[in-house]
Amino acid sequence: MLSWIVYIIAGLGAGVGTGLAGLSAAAVISPMLITFLGFEAYEAVGIALASDVLASAISAYTYGRNKNLDIRNGLVMLAAVLAFTMIGSYIASFVPSSTMGSFSVFTTTLLGIKFIVKPVMTTKEQMEQKSARTKFIQSLICGAVIGFICGFIGAGGGMMMLLILTSVLGYELKTAVGTSVFIMAFTAFTGAASHFVIGGAPDITALIVCVIATFVGAQVSAKYANGASPEKLNRVTGVVLTVLGAAMIVMKFWG
Repeated sequence: MLSWIVYIIAGLGAGVGTGLAGLSAAAVISPMLITFLGFEAYEAVGIALASDVLASAISAYTYGRNKNLDIRNGLVMLAAVLAFTMIGSYIASFVPSSTMGSFSVFTTTLLGIKFIVKPVMTTKEQMEQKSARTKFIQSLICGAVIGFICGFIGAGGGMMMLLILTSVLGYELKTAVGTSVFIMAFTAFTGAASHFVIGGAPDITALIVCVIATFVGAQVSAKYANGASPEKLNRVTGVVLTVLGAAMIVMKFWG
């Protein structure tokens, strides 16, 4: 019974983070499965990535339907993210383990506070002022940076994308989240497939319950986000990221 409760809470929390802020499900599900149920880290990450696929896909569909998705530049960034994730992973294999895994946990909290204190109020009209060439180059460079960091640290993809899309590329918040989950649907599928091929089949019950709970949470929160005003969305996104970040910090030091 405890296992089911953890699966559902972890999935719903991850889904809300994905649909509302483009946060990777791995940032929520993995630490909960590891901390409360003693899952092996590799299996927990595989389950989280698999949960991310459908959650990100339904979120991307919802944002796209509401015209809050930049597919052209998203594909450019996706290619760079995938390529440099592999490069970062290769280089990380030569570096001793360190506390860099804490990076995404603390940054999620700080990013949440940032959205509350200094909300993103860029409009789509302001986004359109950049030339297509500038957007292409910036998407390529930022995708490379995000991919390398994710591959090197092993976490933080969705959170890093949201930060760079809003702060560096100047995306309006809804378009930033929509583009982020669009990219994550592909990266999560690639990551989940490689985890299951290398590590074997995960706990099927955990996988199914987490996938369903994450999907439901993402669908509800994505619909809410697309209907909310920019001011309210910034505030709610900030609170969700801050709470999730604080919860992950507690879980990290629990053990």
